[in-house]
Amino acid sequence: MYEAAPSCGTIRLVGSAREVFGDALPVAERYAAFLADAGVERGLIGPREVDRLWERHLINCAVVSEAVPPNAHVVDIGSGAGLPGIVLAIVRPDLRITLLEPLLRRTTFLDECVQMLELKNVEVRRARAEEVAKEFSVEVATARAVAPLERLAKWALPLLRPGGELLALKGERAKAELDEAAPVLKRLGARSTELLQVGRGMVDPPTTLVRVVAGRGEVVGRRQRAPRRAKGSRKRSS
Repeated sequence: MYEAAPSCGTIRLVGSAREVFGDALPVAERYAAFLADAGVERGLIGPREVDRLWERHLINCAVVSEAVPPNAHVVDIGSGAGLPGIVLAIVRPDLRITLLEPLLRRTTFLDECVQMLELKNVEVRRARAEEVAKEFSVEVATARAVAPLERLAKWALPLLRPGGELLALKGERAKAELDEAAPVLKRLGARSTELLQVGRGMVDPPTTLVRVVAGRGEVVGRRQRAPRRAKGSRKRSS
């Protein structure tokens, strides 16, 4: 069992962590400890990231839940170490999360996370997005540090139902990537695009999202902040 310890970095933003994760904070602490141990050992997290796991990774990803509608099916593309997919599953048990990852060593890590954290709302799939596009018609696709938006959109939009949304976590080049991807997004039938900032007052700087709405359908659901109380659950992949 992995427990929160100084080796996984201190929660520098204690108030923010409690506000975002609520009753699920102990689950997030176990995940952080696992990232700092097995995640580093297996090359999924860099050693230099350990001291800033909370502000740069966990809270940064958790606030994405502000932009996710209730009870949505979310596909996390190129999930890697589970960021943001595992974090969203912890903070939002109402969501159904599919972690999509092509590399075996990463899906093995994700399966271990799901089992250890008892996340019943998570399925791990070893596949590339383009290989399973016909299997999915979901409300939300997420991705973090996977590919430039131009390429990411080609993988993500076929997974979405009309009105579904790609929420891509991006950094300083978010606007530039959005401008560069405009012709591709138009060709793919994107209905609208925008830049969002979430987590104001909880993480500095706020998390920047590129939101792309697919097709001509209505936007699914409405925005909501992360629930204050959450209890993690688990679903093993078949």
